[in-house]
Amino acid sequence: MERKVKNNLIFVGILTLVVFCLIFPNIPNAGISFLREKQAPVLEKIPLIKNIPFKLGLDLVGGSHLVYQADFASTTQDKKEAMAGLRDVIERRVNLFGVAEPQVAVQEMGENQRLVVDLSGVKDVNQAIEMIGKTPYLDFRTQTVDFNPDNPTFEPTALNGKYLKKADLGFNQQTMAPEILLEFNQEGADLFGQITAQNVGKRLAIFIDNVLISAPNVNEAITGGKAQITGQFSAQEARDMVRNFNSGALPVPITLISQNTIGPSLGMASLNTSLKAGIFGFLAVCIFMIGFYRFSGFLASLALAVYGLILLSLFKVIPITLTLAGVGAAILSVGMAVDANVLIFERQKEERRKGESFKVALENGFTRAWPSIRDSNLTTLLIALVMFVFGSSFVKGFAVALSLGVLVSMFSAIIITKTLMRAFIGTRLEKVKWLWRQ
Repeated sequence: MERKVKNNLIFVGILTLVVFCLIFPNIPNAGISFLREKQAPVLEKIPLIKNIPFKLGLDLVGGSHLVYQADFASTTQDKKEAMAGLRDVIERRVNLFGVAEPQVAVQEMGENQRLVVDLSGVKDVNQAIEMIGKTPYLDFRTQTVDFNPDNPTFEPTALNGKYLKKADLGFNQQTMAPEILLEFNQEGADLFGQITAQNVGKRLAIFIDNVLISAPNVNEAITGGKAQITGQFSAQEARDMVRNFNSGALPVPITLISQNTIGPSLGMASLNTSLKAGIFGFLAVCIFMIGFYRFSGFLASLALAVYGLILLSLFKVIPITLTLAGVGAAILSVGMAVDANVLIFERQKEERRKGESFKVALENGFTRAWPSIRDSNLTTLLIALVMFVFGSSFVKGFAVALSLGVLVSMFSAIIITKTLMRAFIGTRLEKVKWLWRQ
């Protein structure tokens, strides 16, 4: 009796989960859209109140694919740290221009450090490049010992744009020439103070994109963490530089080495093909399960439908960027979910042939199939972990989608299918052996 109550509670929980997956986020989305139509701007200020669409990758929705290469020739920074900062800066800059859900990833190609930028929905690659813009690379260099003071040379320091807190536009009170006022963060201020203290009487050069802008003499240590840039630029050029500095000065200079555009028609064709493959694969699996295992297969197909709803909901909620590789991983995990059910049903058949009752055969089937299911799925999860750690962005997407699919498939086979079959313990249907192919 206690087990029956427990099974009923699990069954109610599964039904609740199914209802939640069916209506979420469709009903909230519909209500929010209605309120927005009635002009309720306060909703935009609540971060949790928003539509939750599927997050489609570049190969499904179309857009622009850009590859930049970082130049470490003029800096002594740690490459990993600099590339992480570069990725963050480019993400902020792309977001500043309103590009939805940009994908910015670091890619290591031997000694070369590259930044891959995927801009979904951006069809004009030139527009994409303009959106990212020419974010200036700012760095400070000290004067080296030179016998010709009229032609000094400079060597790089650790102070560059990544320590910049903010930039402002100013004008010289005497000449009214535009100038850029810089303020460093605490770490940058300390570094600026050390550099100026060690170079009193020498020039401290300011370079933007490896071009010398100014090289004023250092008369004394500057500890306030502020500096100014003056040069031969117009007020508009100064405004642009201030805007670019505030959106993120690059820690290292970058060069665009590759650009590609994926049209919306190609992306939509890929999406439609993927959806058809998923639907036909699901139907084929259900037909096989029902034809071979009859009513047990029907219950497994119901569990498989719940599996699909849960997985799609997780893709929305997390969210997971769906690419062709991710869709392929989700379809692959369908087969793994069915594989678990096949192991369970075959174990149950062995138990029934020994003369065990329906209840005992059911419980033993799940118990004895579990080690095989556990080991095979843990092996797959381990491989997915390796792919995620060492793979590129598309491989990582495949690994994440596959891992979620494997975890949900285990839940589907062990919990949902078992709960559905337990509901028939003690009923007339359990005595109809033809239904269970036993």
